[in-house]
Amino acid sequence: MAAHVQDVFMLFGDSITQGAWEPDRNGFGQRLSRMSRLYLQRWTGLLTTQRPDVYARKLDVLNRGLSGYNTEWGIPVFEQCIAKSSDQYAPKIRVLAIWFGANDACIQPSPQHVPLAKFSRNLKQMVEMVKSPESPRYSPATRIILISPPPVNTLARRADLEARNPPLVLDREFEITRAYSEAVREVASAQGVAFVDVWTAIWDAADRKEESLSKFLGDGLHLNEDGYKVGAAFVLWNGLLVTWESVDPVRRADEDHRTGIPRGAL
Repeated sequence: MAAHVQDVFMLFGDSITQGAWEPDRNGFGQRLSRMSRLYLQRWTGLLTTQRPDVYARKLDVLNRGLSGYNTEWGIPVFEQCIAKSSDQYAPKIRVLAIWFGANDACIQPSPQHVPLAKFSRNLKQMVEMVKSPESPRYSPATRIILISPPPVNTLARRADLEARNPPLVLDREFEITRAYSEAVREVASAQGVAFVDVWTAIWDAADRKEESLSKFLGDGLHLNEDGYKVGAAFVLWNGLLVTWESVDPVRRADEDHRTGIPRGAL
């Protein structure tokens, strides 16, 4: 069994989180663990003059994306992923990003559908598992980020479903998904945690035209390479990196802790 030597950065969500680890989509998950500020600038086009290293050798980045899941199904898994406070040997979660809504927003009779009010309560429950002093998983050092789902392109989604064998009917609606995105914002505000508005980032990039969303959502639902580039740039700049500055566990001398050799000298 491998012993942990670093705390962790956990991304928890549905297939959009899971897909962030796929290289062919230019996903950002695996990049976080080795990303430099210079690489971030080149990849996203965002100029930054902050410290040169982001997560490399600081946090282990964990993929907890669950394809097809909604918040209702995600809660039992979340309870397994978040160690209890009494477990003194478990690595601490320094940053926790929660990204749900795309499946919860399915319309009935889809089994993935979660009513809007229940969706909000589920997000609140996840946050309070970590934030509440009464919770057995209380972790005051964890910084939480809630991320909104992207828009849905119902034109492309309908075409994708109707092309299947057997054909399926449209299972999502544009305005309903928007409502779930707004619910994420409201929960984040009420709980006092960070919020990253991927919905608006993608919608603005598409010039607020549903048909133009095809550039960012390959099948109308899941982010493609361009979608992850826009969405991830927004997530990274407006949430993850900003949050990182408040939890950086390496604010000591810039040297290798094992040898004392200045970082980059080898």
